[in-house]
Amino acid sequence: MKAKNCLIFGGSGQIGRHLIRKLTKNNYKVTVVTRNLHQKGYVIKTQANPGYIDIVEANIFDESKIRRLFSKTDICINLIGILYESGKGSTFKNVHSIFPSILAKLCKEYKVQQFIHLSALGINDANDSEYAKSKLEGESSIQKSFPLATILRPSIVYSVDDNFTTNFMTLLNRLPIFPLYYNGVTKFAPIHCSDLTDIIYQIISKNIYSKTIECVGPEIISLKEILKKLLKLIDKNRILLPMPLFLAKVSANFFQLFPKPLLTLDQLKLLKYDNIPSKKYQTNSDIGIPSVRVFEKEVEKYCYMWREGGQFSTKKYNTIN
Repeated sequence: MKAKNCLIFGGSGQIGRHLIRKLTKNNYKVTVVTRNLHQKGYVIKTQANPGYIDIVEANIFDESKIRRLFSKTDICINLIGILYESGKGSTFKNVHSIFPSILAKLCKEYKVQQFIHLSALGINDANDSEYAKSKLEGESSIQKSFPLATILRPSIVYSVDDNFTTNFMTLLNRLPIFPLYYNGVTKFAPIHCSDLTDIIYQIISKNIYSKTIECVGPEIISLKEILKKLLKLIDKNRILLPMPLFLAKVSANFFQLFPKPLLTLDQLKLLKYDNIPSKKYQTNSDIGIPSVRVFEKEVEKYCYMWREGGQFSTKKYNTIN
C-alpha cells in the first residue's frame, strides 16, 4: 500500500516532534513546514529516517508557497499556536484565526482527505480572553470551509519538552513563595504528549472525520494540587500564597513586558476557567482512545533535573498507591 503524505505545520514543537516519530514509524511520509530551517531543521531531521521526512522553509502566510505543498498531500495537520502575542505578525488573530482559515480553503481546493486542527480546551466559556476568541474564530472558519475537518481541543499538554511542568519546577526550585492565582482552584485534565499523538495517529488511521474532540488525561487536578505534586517530586517545601486579583493584574502587567512573559493579562483571564471536559463534545475516551499516562508517574521520570543532586539524587518515590 502506498504511504500517505502528511503535511505538518508546527512540527518543531513538543507535539510535532512526538507526532513525526509516531507517523514515520508507521510508514507515513511527512513534510514539515518551518519558518527557520537553520534554527529548527537540525532538530526536525533527527525525528525520522531519511526518505520519510522533508523539511520546507516558508512563511506560513505566504499562500503561494504553501499552496504548492498541497498537490501531493493526503493529510494536513495544524499544530501551530501561541500563548502570547509578540510583534506585528505574531498575533492571536493571525495565528489562530486567519492561518487556519487559509489551510481549510486549501484543503478543500486540493481535496485533501483529512484536516486535523489543534485548538484548545475551555475556550467556549472564556469569552473575555483574546486567545480563546481567536481559537473559536479559527474553528468556525475551518468548519465553514472544510466540514470534514477534525478539531482537537486538548487540556494542558505536558512532557519533558513542555513549557508547563518544566517552567513550574524551575520557579518552584528558585522561589521560596509561589503565588496562587484564584486560590489555585482552577481544574485541569493534563494529557501527556504521547497520549495526544496517539490520539492524532488513531484519528488518521481510523479515518475519523467531522468531529470536535476534547482531549484529556485520566485525571482532573486543580492548579494547587499540580503544584503540590511537583513540589513533592522535586523534594522542596514552598509557601503557596493566594494572591489577590488586584496584585495578580499588576504582576501580569509587569511580566508581559518581557520578550517571553511568565504571565500575561490574557493568560490570567484564562486561569479563571476550568480546563476540563465540557460534556458538549465527545472526549478521546468516548471515541475509544483513552489516555493512559498518569501525571505524577510521568513527571517523576524527568523531575530529577530539579532535585538536589539531579540524576544522582538518592530520593526514592512511591507515587502510585
